[in-house]
Amino acid sequence: MKALIAMSGGVDSSVAAFLMKEKGYDCVGCTMKLYANEDIDVDATNTCCSLDDVEDAKAVARRLDMPHYTFNFQDRFKETVIDDFIYCYENGMTPNPCIQCNKHLKFSELFQRATVLECEKVVTGHYARIQETENGYQLLKGLDEGKDQSYVLYNMTQEELAHTALPLGEYSKDEVRKLAEENGFINANKPDSQDICFVPDGDYAAAIKRFTGKVYKPGDFVDMEGNVLGQHKGIINYTIGQRKGLGISAEHPLYVVKLDMENNRVILGTNDDLFSREVTVENINWINPVEEHITCKAKIRYRMKEQPCVVKKTGETSAKILFDEPQRAATPGQSAVFYDGDVVLGGGIITF
Repeated sequence: MKALIAMSGGVDSSVAAFLMKEKGYDCVGCTMKLYANEDIDVDATNTCCSLDDVEDAKAVARRLDMPHYTFNFQDRFKETVIDDFIYCYENGMTPNPCIQCNKHLKFSELFQRATVLECEKVVTGHYARIQETENGYQLLKGLDEGKDQSYVLYNMTQEELAHTALPLGEYSKDEVRKLAEENGFINANKPDSQDICFVPDGDYAAAIKRFTGKVYKPGDFVDMEGNVLGQHKGIINYTIGQRKGLGISAEHPLYVVKLDMENNRVILGTNDDLFSREVTVENINWINPVEEHITCKAKIRYRMKEQPCVVKKTGETSAKILFDEPQRAATPGQSAVFYDGDVVLGGGIITF
């Protein structure tokens, strides 16, 4: 069988390629070119960022004696990921670009390329597992709880799961690095990327201003009663739960509780004001069929432990979550993902 390996240049996807070779697959490596250096305000002559990543991927592919291609997905990435990122921040939401990239690029565009190359499987370095049952395919958490990435894969369909391999799901990060070292991979000790790939300095607001060329008007900070507390620097600079960078003096810590886009106001409150039991979710992808009312667990941020709840479907792709205990800072634009033990039931976008 033939497999198309999505190689980012990092250690995870490199070891995924190695493991597929070990299983006897005829492997083809590929790296997605998603942006140019100048697009993210990096000197075009600089060899860092995406260019170094491509070279690292090619080096590993050569070591594994497999062909490697670079696919230019810049237009598609801008349309589905960067433009969505900008839209969300301009409309009071906080997006997760990695989820959009997985949905539109890794498990859409790459599948089309895999078909052209006659590959039966698309392979990525995500820490998650796929299991075939008599009722279809299931997406499961990775065994390494600290590295589990099932949260960002909830949009996968049955067809995609059938033609995807996630070989790292059974491994820990330490085991993956050890395999990379044993096989002499150039990126064996390469640090994991921490920021959004097209915002390498982590300054999201500056990136949006650079992409759009817009000036975002200042407005009022107000408390929960509507009293003006000061002036904010443009609403795209803030997200729910934020405490740092407000520049407001108060007797107790203040947090961003809500973004009032209509009136260009940032509403501040106490930490207690951030907690709620009920969360509304739309654009849900159900990986496996579920009942109208589900008792399960859900997480509303990537790095949190899923919490007990009841999910009531309000439509085919919408639902309300009622958590057993109040949850902090449910943020529009982020994703809520539903779990039954290790099994991912599905997930969607938080609206409020």
